Amino acid sequence: MPEKHLFEYAVIRVVPRIEREEFVNVGVILYCPAQRFLQTTFELNEQRLKALSAQVDLQELQERLCVFERICAGKKEGGTIGQLSIAERFRWLTATRSTVIQTSAVHPGLCDNAAETLVHLYEQLVK
Repeated sequence: MPEKHLFEYAVIRVVPRIEREEFVNVGVILYCPAQRFLQTTFELNEQRLKALSAQVDLQELQERLCVFERICAGKKEGGTIGQLSIAERFRWLTATRSTVIQTSAVHPGLCDNAAETLVHLYEQLVK
């Protein structure tokens, strides 16, 4: 039986109108230190988002979510935050915010393969 590794994840949410606290789950970010894995996956569902706010700017949201990807990758394109350690990047991305893009509380689990677990969580929590 493959070895299980501790991972942490959070759901990425779009909160079109902060004052209403309504949100749509759009992605997942997963961190597994043993596998040196930090990755996010997301998709904007225009119909769901427009149901909460007709004024939502999908292009701006897409650009902001792409920043999550660049920071996860840990390269120069991720800016100053992208240069931090993998744990620090995950903590920064999942920090509490009151902006249009937020994350849920961080949840732990055990996995064999972090990439497969990310796909599974996305299918379960976002789709």
